[in-house]
Amino acid sequence: MFIPQYKLTNKILNMLTAIAEAKAIIERARIIPKQELRLRRQALIRMTHSSTKIEGNNLNIHQVEAIVEHKRIDAPARDVYEVENYLKALRYISKVVENKENITEKVILKIHHFVTDKTLPEDQSGFYRQCPIYVVSRRLGMPDEILYTGPLAKEVKGLMSSLIDFIHDSEKQNINPIIVAGVVHLEIAAIHPFADGNGRTARALATLILYKRGYDFRRLFALEDYYKKNRSEYYKAVNTGKNYKERERDITRWLEYFVEGFKEEIDNVKTQVIAMGKRKIDDSVNSQIFLDKDQIKILDFLETMGRITTKDVMDILECPRRTAQFNLQKLKKIKMIQQVGKGPSSAYVLVK
Repeated sequence: MFIPQYKLTNKILNMLTAIAEAKAIIERARIIPKQELRLRRQALIRMTHSSTKIEGNNLNIHQVEAIVEHKRIDAPARDVYEVENYLKALRYISKVVENKENITEKVILKIHHFVTDKTLPEDQSGFYRQCPIYVVSRRLGMPDEILYTGPLAKEVKGLMSSLIDFIHDSEKQNINPIIVAGVVHLEIAAIHPFADGNGRTARALATLILYKRGYDFRRLFALEDYYKKNRSEYYKAVNTGKNYKERERDITRWLEYFVEGFKEEIDNVKTQVIAMGKRKIDDSVNSQIFLDKDQIKILDFLETMGRITTKDVMDILECPRRTAQFNLQKLKKIKMIQQVGKGPSSAYVLVK
């Protein structure tokens, strides 16, 4: 089995402690529902924009926001596909969490398929690579320089299987989810299991691990922003050698970088949440009612699927019909959702 080598330095431990303290503040914070939804949408937009931008996508954040809102934009088709694809991957991740699915090879391949749909040939999107792979530096007027050589294609399946075993074993060993996410992010980058889309798949999978292990911070964070802010530092941190076998085995330096970035982003979220708590609240019904975890789950489902029924709520919350209807009526009362249809065919959608 894959066993990562690293040390939990004082720097890492201090940052993990600070993140845990911020997590408690963020989870206890009483945020007005519409404010929370706005922050969550902003995080979704920032995650998508930054993760695709790192790989060379040319769309700006306003264009990404337009795509999130299902608006048409004038831009190259590939750039649009990449953004739409990453959004689909993030929504799929939410579905995996809601369904309490384990992280398996099938889940990882599906994430890759969503990330690369229409940008890779069909026999490569959602499949491990069947060819050698290199990370190449291209500079105008200079010969190409091979920065990194991935493992042989025939080794990929076994390496990924070992990584999946590590993910499952890490939960039994109670390894901090942030450490697990960082390890998996780097190992995907090192294996380079796909012909393209490795970085986006690694970042999406790291997010899935955090969400599944209860480190979603109300889904208000976008770690990808930290990478985008200084791409050269990100590439420097993630590049640990010339090839898979000869790379640095001790990944402490990478984990210090990863945890530091996570802490910076969570500190930003904490600052926003605290500031909102200090603002004067008006007397409207929306300001008097705050959402609990069950209602957040309903809104998550709606963000992913577009509509929800009472039966869906019963399945998601594992609750009786009366409880499901109570939660839906509360969300309807504060104008977060609206009913469409009548009788047995009725459902609910988000209020725009």
